[in-house]
Amino acid sequence: MVADSSSTRRPAAHRLAQRVEGFASLDGPAQAVAGAFRGAVKPGRVKDALSGTWLGHALHPLLTDVPIGAWTSATLLDVLGRDEDRRAAERLVAIGIAAAVPTAVSGMSDWSDTTLSDPAVRRVGAVHGVANVMALGLYTASWRARRRGEHARGVRLGLAAATALGAGGFLGGHLSYARGVGVDQTIFEAPVEEWADVAADAELAEGELHTASADGEDVVLARLGGELFALADRCSHRGGPLHEGTLLDGCVECPWHASRFRLSDGSVERGPATFPQPAYETRVRDGRIEVRSTP
Repeated sequence: MVADSSSTRRPAAHRLAQRVEGFASLDGPAQAVAGAFRGAVKPGRVKDALSGTWLGHALHPLLTDVPIGAWTSATLLDVLGRDEDRRAAERLVAIGIAAAVPTAVSGMSDWSDTTLSDPAVRRVGAVHGVANVMALGLYTASWRARRRGEHARGVRLGLAAATALGAGGFLGGHLSYARGVGVDQTIFEAPVEEWADVAADAELAEGELHTASADGEDVVLARLGGELFALADRCSHRGGPLHEGTLLDGCVECPWHASRFRLSDGSVERGPATFPQPAYETRVRDGRIEVRSTP
C-alpha cells in the first residue's frame, strides 16, 4: 500500500520549512519590500551584476562564503582559542560584517524575482532574510562589545548571532535545494536527438512567438526575417513561459523577469538569468516545422 503523502515522515527541520512556506501573513510585507527593490533596481547592468549574469552562475551563493566563513572562524576562536586569539576573532567578525552588505543586496535581488510567481519561496525567503539581518545586527553588537573590551559579552552576542546565521543558512539551502532558486530550470529537459515534427509552417507568422511540443519538451518557435528559431520554452531563470514574452532585437524577452535570450543560440543577452536557453536546429519539410537539439 502506498503511504499518504501527508503522513510521510520527514525530518523536523524540513517540516519547519514547510510550515514557513504556509505563512500567508508574510505576503503583504514581503510583496511591499520586493516591489520597492524591483522599482529601484530595474533590469539592466546593475541587476545583471547582482544576479551573476556576467559570471554564468548566481552571485549570491558565492558571496555568502565570505561572511559565513569569517563568522564561523570567529566562533571557533571564541570557543577553542586562547586569550591571544581575541584580536583575530574581532577582526574576523568585522570582515563578516563588511562582506554581509553586498551579500544581502545580491540575495535581495534574487528573492525579489520570486515574489510574484512563487508564494512558498516568497515566504521562506522573507524569513531567511530576517534571520540573516538578525545575525548581522548581533554580530555588529558583538564587534562593538569586543572593541570596548567587553570580551565575554561579545562572545555571547556572537554565539546568539551564529544561531540566527545557522537558521538563515538552513532556509537558504531549502530555497536552493528544495525550491530550485538559482538553479537552471531547464537542466532536466531531455535532448531531442531526432528531428521532431512540431507545427505547420503556415501557423508561424513573421515576428510571432508560438509554443509547441517536441518529444514531450516544450519549445518556443519564432520567425524573424524569414528565418526559423527554436528555444526551450521554460525560462532557465525561474521557469517563465517564453512564448508569452516579447521579440526584441533578435531576442526573446521573458514575461516574468525580463531576461533576454538570443534566438540564434539561446545565449543570455540580459539577466537576471545566468544560464542560457537550450537551442534547437530547425527545418521545414513538406510544409511542417521540425526541430532537434543542437549538438
